[in-house]
Amino acid sequence: MITLFHGSDKIIEGPHYGGSRDNNDYGNGFYCSESSDLAREWSVDENRDGFLNCYELDTDSLRVLRLCGGRYSILHWLAILLENRKFQITSKLAREAKRYLLEQFSVPYKDSDILIGYRADDSYFAFANDFLNGTISLRQLEEAMYLGKLGEQVVLKSEESYRHIRFLEYEPVDAAVWYPRRKDRDQSARQRYFQQDRDGWQKGELYMPKILDEEIGPDDTRIQRIIY
Repeated sequence: MITLFHGSDKIIEGPHYGGSRDNNDYGNGFYCSESSDLAREWSVDENRDGFLNCYELDTDSLRVLRLCGGRYSILHWLAILLENRKFQITSKLAREAKRYLLEQFSVPYKDSDILIGYRADDSYFAFANDFLNGTISLRQLEEAMYLGKLGEQVVLKSEESYRHIRFLEYEPVDAAVWYPRRKDRDQSARQRYFQQDRDGWQKGELYMPKILDEEIGPDDTRIQRIIY
């Protein structure tokens, strides 16, 4: 049993299966967090208050897929993102990178009841774009994701998972308090990212061209997730 939070502009007592957009990070699903503060930040906009919805989820008997460790690397996360989100694929390298990652690092996430993975905030999305275009190495992408600390999200994917969630309560969220925190978190991630040596080529590291040239796949030990 886990406690989940969903930030929204409305009170949601009964999440509806199939009720979200298909072009979210992991496709259609109900997106939550185990962090109430992150959910509060996600609930508001610059000039709009929000609501923090609190739930209890019974995960017993549910198939849970965790993308943030274990057998999966950040390239698996990126492949799912490429499948669902709209990237600006303008260079030949980025187009080939997208094709290769979807071919080699696809994950059967649609077979899961629950998916746990990074949230692709604007800053995360920018980091992923830089990697696809060969600007940063795989290690730098990993470090950017870690340093950003923008949080993981828990996504209800299957119709069965919606039967296991129970609404507990809600609370109003003040945009004047929580929007600045959301903005500061994103800016902090970008600042730490740009403090890295992005412009210098890191000899021996894995950039997208090398992954393509050597046809590096998911079983290659060089792409296993960095542990901090």
